[in-house]
Amino acid sequence: MRTIYCDYNATTPLDPGVRAAMEPFLTEVWGNPSSLHRIGRRARAALDEARERAASVLGVKPGEIVFTSGGTESVNLAILGAARARRERGRHLITSAIEHHAVLHAMEYLERREGFEVTRLPVTPGGFVDPETLRRAIRPDTVLVSIMAANNEIGTLQPVRELAAACRERGVLFHTDAVQFFGKVPFESVRDLGADLVSLCAHKFHGPKGAGLLYIRSPLQIDPILFGGPHENERRAGTENLAAIAGLVRAMEQFLKPPVFEPERMRQLTCRLLKGLLQVPGVHLLGSPERRLPNTVAVGVEGLDSATLVAALDVEGVCASAGSACTSGALEPSHVAVALGVPSDIAAGLVRFSLGRETTEADVHTVIEVFQRVVQVGRSCGQPAGRL
Repeated sequence: MRTIYCDYNATTPLDPGVRAAMEPFLTEVWGNPSSLHRIGRRARAALDEARERAASVLGVKPGEIVFTSGGTESVNLAILGAARARRERGRHLITSAIEHHAVLHAMEYLERREGFEVTRLPVTPGGFVDPETLRRAIRPDTVLVSIMAANNEIGTLQPVRELAAACRERGVLFHTDAVQFFGKVPFESVRDLGADLVSLCAHKFHGPKGAGLLYIRSPLQIDPILFGGPHENERRAGTENLAAIAGLVRAMEQFLKPPVFEPERMRQLTCRLLKGLLQVPGVHLLGSPERRLPNTVAVGVEGLDSATLVAALDVEGVCASAGSACTSGALEPSHVAVALGVPSDIAAGLVRFSLGRETTEADVHTVIEVFQRVVQVGRSCGQPAGRL
């Protein structure tokens, strides 16, 4: 049975050219960039070159780049580091109800352990944060706002520039989790987003897992969250993973400009896919039909839960994603779907299809057939949720 992968928002296969760029740093250039001898200096030179190349792709200064272990660390460094650095000015933070858990859990930690107060903004039925709602939520003691550029589950593209402008008007720092944005949406410079802090990771655009970066707009200084050395200009302690950084930078150079997820081709494929999915009664699009990532389609299926659907699709050779998490042994609907205000029986049946460069029209046709069959069989069996 041929496998059709429709989970590119979760991760992407490592590109052969990216892997080749990493190999010298696993064999030849193995020194510690902090060592003063010639082997260390060779590694330092490679690290400095990688930082300059990454900055060139993003249109920023090399000193504004901090290499990290991926999106989660980049998000945590931005939120924890910025909030703690500004806590003497205030302890009010703002985010949205549909953020990735890397954002939500970091905010919750600050709220629970360090005396911060968090406002979680609602979203429209399409998944958008209204800039005016944000403006009204900003207080004199607000120090940081974090709202993602693109939602990982439903693909909604937020009006990041307008949100960032609302923060700038009030002197509030703005962070955006752009992990799903890069490689899918064209851009000239990361500065176009208007954010003070931007998170990115490699494995979302055919780079290696365990590699990411945080853009920190100069001259902003934030507190580190890792301690033990002056690495990354004293912003992130720990010997740099040169092989992963080399893969990150090569993937950025190859796959961000233009986006490796070709927007027009992706839109054509997802439009065909969505049309086929919606032919099934009781299937509903979640999120915006227009302002979303071109490769992403998320639907809610009445009467069936997402984990059951994804398992049934997998048996048929289709890899998709469930927008739910298992908490204390009980299946909970996606927090994103709940925040959209959709009925619980639809929210519980969220399934995300995210396409990529290997996806073909034939794949989409097969996915539609499999999905229609899986839903029909599930409903005809009359099984309660979780027992298909």
